[in-house]
Amino acid sequence: MIVTSSAATRGSAVPYVGRFAPSPSGPLHEGSLVAALASWLDARAHAGRWLLRIEDVDTPRTVPGADQVIMDQLRALGLHWDGEVWWQSQRFDAYQAAFDALAERGLIYGCGCTRREIADSALRGPASADGERPYAGTCRHGLAPGRSARAYRVRVPDGVEAFEDRWLGPQTQDVARAVGDFVLRRADGLWAYQLAVVVDDAAQGVTDVVRGADLLSSTARQRVLCRLLEVPMPRMMHVPLVTDPASGLKLSKQNNAPALDLADPLATLQRAWQRLGFEAISATSAGDFLARAQAPWRTRFPR
Repeated sequence: MIVTSSAATRGSAVPYVGRFAPSPSGPLHEGSLVAALASWLDARAHAGRWLLRIEDVDTPRTVPGADQVIMDQLRALGLHWDGEVWWQSQRFDAYQAAFDALAERGLIYGCGCTRREIADSALRGPASADGERPYAGTCRHGLAPGRSARAYRVRVPDGVEAFEDRWLGPQTQDVARAVGDFVLRRADGLWAYQLAVVVDDAAQGVTDVVRGADLLSSTARQRVLCRLLEVPMPRMMHVPLVTDPASGLKLSKQNNAPALDLADPLATLQRAWQRLGFEAISATSAGDFLARAQAPWRTRFPR
């Protein structure tokens, strides 16, 4: 069964609102710039707004001052945002309200499984096409005697999520089979990324999400949450990842990717642009580059 949604995908008639949502676990690197540039260009090429949201919901991974470093890097490259910056760490009440709304409808349950138990049960089940193994539903019908809830999961309905990715084309995932009931509140008491991002995109009126392909596997479960919370689903675009030529691993803060070189903003932007598959643009400055890049972007990615 292909799922149809009462929480409709936002149509092209709705004014464009995009966002860049880095985690402040370190400065931006060349991989994160590719996503930032693509997101900024998509918004500007379609006469839209571009918002900045600091996704610091995972507080143990937050590096003090990294949010300010990221903002300084974006300013240095001419990637200016609209409106006030949002910090997820200031929005816990909104996540609680969404959680409570789902709980009132019986869509949330406590899970007493440890990480080891979850891993062991997952290994006994089938893996999805991308290697992810679903939660086995051990606590779906109640906690075992003597167990207390560690995390809280959402009851994932049956059905295949189907959507069109503006870069990658048609995508499908049966979330119940590939992922299972996923966590909304973690065992350490923190809100899960999946809930926070859906609540915030809805609250900010985001119509289009442009981000790295490493987050593609999250899209279907976020669409499930959009439907359950009855909020619109943004259009999606997942751009290619930048990998380290020596290791083949994606550039990331966890892999100690170096911070952006801001000595020559124009050259830095040109490299990110070419990683997106475009030819270099004849430009005299970062601002000139950003102005000239919008037309070819709009031609390749119309709305």
